[in-house]
Amino acid sequence: MKKIRIVVIDDSAYNRRTITKMLETIHNVEVVGYACDGEEGIRKIVDLKPDLATLDLEMPKMDGFTLLRIVMGSFPIPIIVISSKSGDSQVFKALELGAVDFIAKPTGRISEEILKISEDLRAKVNNVFNLNMAWIKKRETIKVAESPLFPDKIPAKSFSGHLTTKVDMVAIGASTGGPPALQNIFSAFSAPAPFSVAVCQHMPAGFTKGFAERLNRSTAMEVREACDGDRVAPGVAFVAPGGMNMVFQPTKDGTVVRIVEPSTQERFIPSVDAMFDSLAAVFGPRLLAVVLTGMGNDGSRGVRAVKKAGGQVLAEAEESSIVFGMPREAIATGVVDKVASLEKMAREIFIRCGISQDSDC
Repeated sequence: MKKIRIVVIDDSAYNRRTITKMLETIHNVEVVGYACDGEEGIRKIVDLKPDLATLDLEMPKMDGFTLLRIVMGSFPIPIIVISSKSGDSQVFKALELGAVDFIAKPTGRISEEILKISEDLRAKVNNVFNLNMAWIKKRETIKVAESPLFPDKIPAKSFSGHLTTKVDMVAIGASTGGPPALQNIFSAFSAPAPFSVAVCQHMPAGFTKGFAERLNRSTAMEVREACDGDRVAPGVAFVAPGGMNMVFQPTKDGTVVRIVEPSTQERFIPSVDAMFDSLAAVFGPRLLAVVLTGMGNDGSRGVRAVKKAGGQVLAEAEESSIVFGMPREAIATGVVDKVASLEKMAREIFIRCGISQDSDC
């Protein structure tokens, strides 16, 4: 089996040593070099041609953002950002610049607490050969050409509205590659939709509020991090809080959000399966479930529940998935109604929701 060759880029000597030690405990991983700033990082990437780099964002001489712009524009490789929780806005900027994933440092200070990221690091490094670098390169080429990958807005008159089923809730699950994919979908809403949206993005605690705020700035929908007791309403999108599960409960006054502790058996948190299961029970045929890019099989159980309840299911195509794991597992269930590439997903969502030509959305 081919070894995964990695360059570690971090201005802290302690962090470089600790991350290197953690990486070297992973089977078939070889740390081939390290760098203490962005300039040295680029030289090491060019000279050593690694399979993957880990990257700190705040560094002297050249920061991680500048490195990402140069590397992803010229010779793209998978880059995993390792950032403190206080830098959530920086993380999302890095993901937009082409980083494939991120890992949250437990603290921004030099501390043995960094050892807590070991299992997360292991899972994401082992996923490197499943990454769709062809799509990442295509995305970066389009950015360099200053041509939009997706239309800014989807005109309402392009929707036929031929479906008779009314959708009241669109539920979206995603993991690796999800933040930029979700941003592109939400940017297609030129007005609040006549349905609600629930988003489950695998993300640690401390990052989802900033992520929801970032999505909110890109769309006409109201997007916010969900709180226990929030009432579901058209035109509002709820993002599951990191580290917790988001489920939905019917009441005499409508549907409310419940934020619950995940079970010890759940590997992926927030859980897409838990969200889909609860929404299927509440909305039945008025639910549309969407599985986007991500590693693992989260959502595959939930899509069965959605289909059994009479709902619809979409999955992202392999060609645009940064990692095809979650969509592949969903498709393997045999209940997916349609597979669509990311650039066509927003349009497919609207069509499936039966939005009429005279809608303002």
